[in-house]
Amino acid sequence: MEAMPAATVAGASDEDKVAFRSAVLDFYDREGRDFAWRATSDPWAILVSEVMLQQTQTARVVPKFDAWMARFPDAATLAAASTADVYDAWRGLGYNSRGIRLRACAAICVERYGGIPPVDERLLLELPGVGRYTARAVLAFAYGIPTAFLETNIRAALIFHFFPKADRVSDRALEAIAASLLVGNDPRTWYYALMDYGAWLKKHEPNPTRKAAAYARQTRFEGSVRQARGALLRTIANNGQANLEQVSAEAGIEYGLATEAAAGLLRDGLIKQDGQTFSFVD
Repeated sequence: MEAMPAATVAGASDEDKVAFRSAVLDFYDREGRDFAWRATSDPWAILVSEVMLQQTQTARVVPKFDAWMARFPDAATLAAASTADVYDAWRGLGYNSRGIRLRACAAICVERYGGIPPVDERLLLELPGVGRYTARAVLAFAYGIPTAFLETNIRAALIFHFFPKADRVSDRALEAIAASLLVGNDPRTWYYALMDYGAWLKKHEPNPTRKAAAYARQTRFEGSVRQARGALLRTIANNGQANLEQVSAEAGIEYGLATEAAAGLLRDGLIKQDGQTFSFVD
């Protein structure tokens, strides 16, 4: 598909927008992807999927989402789960603190909102780990509320078609285009189509998201605090507890990184410390 003429920050022509929407929806009719979270209207399940999809590819989320929902089918079940059980279920998705924050979301939803996410962006933003994108995605996918939001595939589609010659395109400009493309009362189908088209586009064109001002390369994993966090959590999961010398020696991680990882996990509320020994929070 060829790029359309460049748009200004103020927006594209109505003709460009109509043509773009038609092309995206036609693509979705032909090649739209199927995911379990797209087959449900359960607001809690949709929030779970959106938290899982943060910084994680869909291929990794697919099996974890199904297993998670089988284990914790609703907010009440998750709110009552132990840290060890939450970590075990989340294991393999990375950024393990997301699972713990999701449990905190569950507790708030049970206590205040009858076990489902609130239908209010301000209240959604008060939930742990829920940012602007996640809040607005829940509103669109769970409640059918049209609201503008961005993620990597949406950025790819909008930059390729409306800003083909631009560089460092701001989210403000992209969100203005996204808002102007919202037509009708089915934002759920529109955004699924737009994400799928953007994902396809990134496989066939030099990644347009690199031209976004918000673009950032993934930091190196090997020798990082992220690697040390994972090693410490795995040791606790396997043995019930761990000390930093053990983790450093067995995983080949610098002791300083292990110390930094432990400090972060303590702040996140995943682990507790007793002398030199670390274990999951009960």
